Amino acid sequence: MSVLLFPGQGSQVVGMGSEFYTSFELVKKIFKQADEKLNYPISSIILEGPEDKLQLTKNTQPAILVTSYSIFRVLKDEFGFDLSAFKFFAGHSLGEYCALVCSESLDFNDALYLLHERGKAMQAAVPIGEGSMIAVLGMKTNDIHDFIKNSNQKNGICEIANDNADGQVIISGNKTSVQSLQSSLKEIKIKSIPLKVSAPFHCSLMKPAAEIMKDKIKDIKFKTPLFRIVNNVTAKPEGDSNIIKKLLVEQIFSTVRWRESLINMSLTGIKNYIEIGPGKALSGMVKRTIKNANCLSINSIADIKSLIDEFKK
Repeated sequence: MSVLLFPGQGSQVVGMGSEFYTSFELVKKIFKQADEKLNYPISSIILEGPEDKLQLTKNTQPAILVTSYSIFRVLKDEFGFDLSAFKFFAGHSLGEYCALVCSESLDFNDALYLLHERGKAMQAAVPIGEGSMIAVLGMKTNDIHDFIKNSNQKNGICEIANDNADGQVIISGNKTSVQSLQSSLKEIKIKSIPLKVSAPFHCSLMKPAAEIMKDKIKDIKFKTPLFRIVNNVTAKPEGDSNIIKKLLVEQIFSTVRWRESLINMSLTGIKNYIEIGPGKALSGMVKRTIKNANCLSINSIADIKSLIDEFKK
């Protein structure tokens, strides 16, 4: 059995999806549709940059959706790839929106709107410079959880934002609290890397953004997905569109339980993990978490041909 995975923020790069854009009219139409829906040239930001504009959260989130969705449509419509072998779809943070669009639960235009608004709301939730995120390397998730609890952070919020894999956990919160934790980690020889992000995502500081998005998501129609979506908040498969809407709101301030999601999928017999979209970050997380997993990243036409050959075996 197989699963489709969709990446989140951090995977973006100027020029992503350009091979698909130049090769397929279908993709040109998708990019044009995004420009018209957002009422600004997101396509030129994706294809030409500048990088600092692509890195703005309000642009990054719809840009990754446009790229991932375009690749998915080429795989499905241009190459006629049979999706019947897939049991689940899953997306990392904003990638969950890509999973919902590709499983025909959420309309592409609606997802563009929601991600643009989500990006703006998340950016506005905390003044620039007051939040921080770090990647903690070489420490198990439970140990980090206990370390935060025992380090007595009284100066504000310091929480696990992304449980990506053992040895790769992201911490988010107030800058002073996160820096204090970083100093404590250094004392016990644990490496941590500050992330170049514009806001402290997936922690309690994002609750104002969740309140804004609650109203916006409420007004959007979701259908039952064709494939069950393994949810970031619960790390479990979900097919009820009303529950999915509620969890999308919670996701904004909750830990992305990616490691648990992968483990839970593997326990149902998933062997093939196919990443669709820019970068190869999710494939790396799968390899760290699931022994003997078969991972493929789809970033080019050659990658699609390799996937088709793999499934013919």
